[in-house]
Amino acid sequence: MEEVTMLNHIITQTLDSVGTSREKIFEIGERSRSEHEYLNQELLQIKAKVSQVIKDVDESALKAKHARNRLAQVSKEFANYTSEEVRSAYEQASEYQVQMAVLQQEEVQLRTRRDDIERRLKNLQDTINRAEQLSVQMSVVFDFLSSDLKQVGEYIKDAKEKQNFGLKIIEAQEEERRRLSREIHDGPAQMMANVMLHSELIERIYQEKGIEEALKEIRGLRKMVRSSLAEVRRIIYDLRPMALDDLGLIPTLRKYLENVEERFAITVTFKHFGVEKRLAQHFEIALFRLVQEAVQNATKHAEPAEIIVKIELKPNNVTLVIKDDGRGFDPSKRNESSFGIIGMKERVNMLNGVITIQSKPQQGAIILIQLPISNN
Repeated sequence: MEEVTMLNHIITQTLDSVGTSREKIFEIGERSRSEHEYLNQELLQIKAKVSQVIKDVDESALKAKHARNRLAQVSKEFANYTSEEVRSAYEQASEYQVQMAVLQQEEVQLRTRRDDIERRLKNLQDTINRAEQLSVQMSVVFDFLSSDLKQVGEYIKDAKEKQNFGLKIIEAQEEERRRLSREIHDGPAQMMANVMLHSELIERIYQEKGIEEALKEIRGLRKMVRSSLAEVRRIIYDLRPMALDDLGLIPTLRKYLENVEERFAITVTFKHFGVEKRLAQHFEIALFRLVQEAVQNATKHAEPAEIIVKIELKPNNVTLVIKDDGRGFDPSKRNESSFGIIGMKERVNMLNGVITIQSKPQQGAIILIQLPISNN
């Protein structure tokens, strides 16, 4: 009993330490990302200044050349010019020469600053990437230590397979969270930041150029907001299609497969047999996830040119067929898509169904799923 208490204490301390380290890594990543964005804006400004200084140097060099030619002409024909004209020619040549030297020095300083920022940006990006990688790894460790794998263990007998499967599930969850975080950061969050900047610009344009020019910018802002809204809706749809609750399984599958066809530029054929009817909510979700997992496995690992999805709804059962003409695989061997298939098998088993997988290398794959409706 004392050993168990000590073990629990050690696990608690380990979890606390891992959790604290994960938070610190996240803070480092966020600070690095903020500094990266700030330096990136500064870099854009400096590049614009460098371009302008180069242009100014060229103009100053041309003026200095003309002034020197003028001074040479005055010196050569000294008797034909007044002392004031001689002095003016000398001062102008000297002034342009000094101006060009100042601009050249400014160009050197700007280029040095630009190169320094670019090096810092590269280092910061490396830090951000490393922090993200470490954060995912720490989250995997934390979740694995704190998760209860007993339920999964009932289905997976081999200890090594259970460990790998549990880790793969957690890694997939963390990868999905990171993907969603990036999509929100690079999509809606970035667009909303641009909307804020654009709104400030509109206010300035209104003050400087009047209402007509401001209205033009507002139309552009409206397009930006519309695009941001569409991106948010796409992210929400990927998490859970609301059409599944409103319209049912068949229309949602049809819409999802149309999106897959558009996103991956492959041919996706959807065929529905039987009566289109509503099923229990959890059962419709399960059927949608099965199709989603099978299609994602095909697009991610098989590189198919065509995917065919068929669903037949009968009074007492549902039959799903997902077929692709991709690279195929040997079902008896472990590969990178095995954990997706294991997840599908677990879902089918929980629904008292049967899943059959037929595939050979370079001959595509066929997944046949049969599920009873009466018990679901």
